[in-house]
Amino acid sequence: MSAFNAPTAHNGACPGEIAETVLMPGDPARAKWIAENYLREAFCFNRVRNMLGYTGYCGGQRISVMGSGMGMPSMGIYSYELFHFYGVQNIIRIGSAGGISDSVALRDVIAVLGASTDSNYASQYNLPGSFCPTASFPLLERAVTTARTLKIPVQIGNVLSSDFFYGDDEHALLQWKKMGVLAVEMETAALYMNASRCGKSALSLLTVSDCPLRGEALSAQERETGFRAMVELALLAAGCTLSSEA
Repeated sequence: MSAFNAPTAHNGACPGEIAETVLMPGDPARAKWIAENYLREAFCFNRVRNMLGYTGYCGGQRISVMGSGMGMPSMGIYSYELFHFYGVQNIIRIGSAGGISDSVALRDVIAVLGASTDSNYASQYNLPGSFCPTASFPLLERAVTTARTLKIPVQIGNVLSSDFFYGDDEHALLQWKKMGVLAVEMETAALYMNASRCGKSALSLLTVSDCPLRGEALSAQERETGFRAMVELALLAAGCTLSSEA
């Protein structure tokens, strides 16, 4: 599909205003924070529904950042439009997750290799089986290599993208844990499916902000520190060069 379909009902950007690579936190306020702290010459390309989006430069690289909202329907809408109507080639989700594996600790960054889900999102494709949503390997490889160079604790593996924040089955996470799933979040599967369907690239980087099965959680200040490390990792994986002032 062409850029002639933009602006859309959800994105007020005109063709050419969004970079080929977009970082997507769930919270649009975090998109604003990233633009203010890491991008030069940034301008706001979207205010529709307060789902803020910005484009600017980081180390000479043109890059955009935009909120995705919460859950797969919201991520599905925004990533679909970016891929199909705005010429975006790469989306890197940067969000939080609840660790459920014993091997996962608070502050760990998870580079999501695959995303299991309890959602029916894939039913739209009418596939004769179950689809496995996976990351784009070049983005995944770059992020993991960068994390290890910077000595950022990183885990690579499967997460659960769930439709439920308040689920009725109190044992559900234990069932996913026994299958080696590292953590639970709410957006990655839809992002990976959209990217696969239109031949684009996607990666999800998640900071472990809590471990619900162990009753552990970071404070608000600790979350901000962990989020900064993940943002910088995503920018470096996107080809940006960070200044010493970042």
